[in-house]
Order: sequence, then C-alpha cells, then structure tokens
Amino acid sequence: MTIHYLKLENTPVSKQLEIEKNLLQNETRSFVIINKNPPPAIVMGSSQIPEEIIQLEKAKKCDIPIIRRFSAGGCVILNQDTIMVSFILNKADVGIDLFPSSIMQWTNTFYQKALLIPSFSLKDNDYTIENKKVGGNAQYIKKDRFLHHTSFLWNYDKALMDILHHPPKEPKYRKGRHHFDFLTTLKPYLTKDEFINQIKNQFKHDFTLTSLEEKIFY
Repeated sequence: MTIHYLKLENTPVSKQLEIEKNLLQNETRSFVIINKNPPPAIVMGSSQIPEEIIQLEKAKKCDIPIIRRFSAGGCVILNQDTIMVSFILNKADVGIDLFPSSIMQWTNTFYQKALLIPSFSLKDNDYTIENKKVGGNAQYIKKDRFLHHTSFLWNYDKALMDILHHPPKEPKYRKGRHHFDFLTTLKPYLTKDEFINQIKNQFKHDFTLTSLEEKIFY
C-alpha cells in the first residue's frame, strides 16, 4: 500500500487546510502531510464561537489571523515551533472501522511506535506526555476515507498561548489546570527533524512511502 508524503515548511495553515480539503474530497490516494514551522495563527473548530475561546482584543493586538477549519475539534494556536501532521487515509489502507474512537486508537498506536517516547499516550482524544497535552487533533470522515490532523507542540510561545480563554469544555484529565500547567512540548525528547524523520520511517516500515513535490499544489 502506497502513502504519498508531502512536506511543507513555513506554509500558512489556511493553505494547508485548502490542500487537505482538496485531497480528501477529490483524490483516492492516501497521504501524510507534515508542515514544519507554520506562521502564527489561531485555528478554530467548525462549530466553535470565537468569543468563548479567544480573547479577541489580544488577538487583534498581536495581529494573528483567526481561521475556522472545516473539521470539528477544539481551538489551537500555532507558531513557528508547531509541527502540523495530517493523515488522509483510506479505510482499506489501515483496516479499521471509520469511527472517531477507532481512528484515534490507530493513530495513537502509530505515534507510540514512531516516537518511542515511553510516556506518550492518548487521553480524552489528546496526545499527552506525562499527563500533559502535547498534541491536539481534529478529524473528518468521508465514506471510506478520513482526515486526521494534529498540531504538535515542539515548543510554544506563552504570550500567544495566553490569547486563548480557558475553554468552556475541557477534558477530564485537565482538572482545571491553566494552559501552562496543562501543556508540554516535544523539545526535550526530539529535534524537529528527528520527530519528522521518525514519522516518515514508521510509514516506510508499515507502507510504501513516496514523496511529492510541494509545487504541484500551488
């Protein structure tokens, strides 16, 4: 089974989402997309209300764009130390039922094998290390095909993170913790390139991986 690999760098998340939506809806091939160092942005889930999750005046002062993605899930804030990883896969490729919980279990197992971080685990649909969130994700299921995209915190900017309100709904394991007590980063464990290469190597182990040129999407 062939997985097509697209490496992006410094690509605005708005452009990444446009590419993903096109590949999900108009392609039959499977893809993994990794976007290293995206410009700062706030990305909201499809049904979220901006005033409930974002301090809009702070966002305006920081001149940071607010983007609503086409998938559900929570709000994330990106900076150039975020690494975006998206899987667009066919059911036949992974051999699972396309329910959100089944997809999450498959992706969690994949990342555990790829990253080799002993305390990496899935908690309430977040990727965590030692009970702190390191990756937020969202999904979109289309017949026999799904999109699973994740923003991994290699590091984060505290000033930007402080633009977000405490969310009106939170996972149980958060237990009311402030952002900076709830979040962690990949930086102590892996360089950015090591992180990317280990994901690529896991795909090479499980599938056939072939690289695509970014320019064909522009």
